[in-house]
Amino acid sequence: MKRLVTRRAALVAAPLLLAPVLSRAAPPPTWPTSLVIGTAAPGGTYIVYGQALAKILTDTLGVAVSAQSTQGPDQNIVLMETGTVQLGFVTMGPALQGWNGSGEWTRGKKYRVMRAIFPMFDTPFHNVALKGSGIGSMKDMAGKRLGVGPKGGSAGTYYPLILKTLNIEVAVRNGAWTEVGKQLQEKQLDMLAVAVGVPFPFLLGLEKQLEIESIAFTPDEIATLRKAMPELSPSVVPAGTYASLKSDYPTIGMYNFAVAHKDLPDDLVYAITKAVFDKHDLLVAAHSSAKETLAANVTKNSVLPFHPGAARYYKEIGIALPDNLTKSG
Repeated sequence: MKRLVTRRAALVAAPLLLAPVLSRAAPPPTWPTSLVIGTAAPGGTYIVYGQALAKILTDTLGVAVSAQSTQGPDQNIVLMETGTVQLGFVTMGPALQGWNGSGEWTRGKKYRVMRAIFPMFDTPFHNVALKGSGIGSMKDMAGKRLGVGPKGGSAGTYYPLILKTLNIEVAVRNGAWTEVGKQLQEKQLDMLAVAVGVPFPFLLGLEKQLEIESIAFTPDEIATLRKAMPELSPSVVPAGTYASLKSDYPTIGMYNFAVAHKDLPDDLVYAITKAVFDKHDLLVAAHSSAKETLAANVTKNSVLPFHPGAARYYKEIGIALPDNLTKSG
C-alpha cells in the first residue's frame, strides 16, 4: 500500500515537474545557445536596460542571454565586429562614424557587420556644474576641465567634436562615472557632460550628494552643432526629470538603437524584435526611458541597414522601412 501511494504521488507530481519544460518549445538548432549584449559602463541607462532585455529574451526565446558592461557604443561596435557580442546598443552618431570609418576611434576602418533591429530611446546631451561655480554657459568653460565619462561612450565621443565646433578650448577628461563624479565633488573638474537616456541613474545619485545645476547650450550653439553634425537632433530633458531641473532643458540629442550581428539567423532576430514589443511593459518597469521603445520610432534610424529578421517584423505590423535600409541585410 505504501509503495502504491508513493507511485501515485510520483505520477501526480510528474506533470508539475514537466510543466516548465513543456511550456516553451526548444529553440531551433540553427540558433546559438547563448547571446551577449554589449551595453555600457555601470551607473548608466544602457546597463539597466540591457539587463532587463537579457532576462526578457532568456525567458522568451529559451536562449541564455547576458548583458556585458562595456565602454559604450564605440566599443560595442568593435566588439560586434570581432564576434565578442552578438547584440549591442549604439547611438546614431557613433553608428554613422563606425559605418563610414570616419570617427577618430575607427582609425579609418569601416565597421559593417551591425544591423539595426529596434529603436530604444533618445539620448539628450546634458551639462551640469556645481551650484555657485560661476559657470553659466558653455563659453564660461573656456580653459576649464570637463568630465565626459568613458571614452567610448556617446559623451566621450561627441564632446570633443562639440567643443571644437563651438571653438571652446576645454581640458576633457575620461573615466568611469563614479570617478568623474568624485572629481567634480573635489573640484578637480568644473563640469560634467553626459549623453544618456533619462533619467540617468548616476545623475540621480549625484544630486543627492551635491548641489548641481544644469548649464544649457544656447539656441545659436544648438543651430551651429546641428549644421556641423546632421546626426544630432533637437531634444529636451523634461522639467522634474531630476530634482535640480526646475524647467525644461532644451538641448541636442541622438537616438539609440539596438543592433545585431548580420549573421544571426533571420528567424532569431525576428523573435528578438517581437519579444521586445510584446514585453514592452517589462522594459518600462526596469527603466522609464523604455517608454520611447516604440515600433513607430523605427524611423529615427536613417543610417544603418536593418537586419532582415527585424525588417520582416515591421512589414508584418504595417511599418514601411526605406528601401535603401533593407537592401543590405
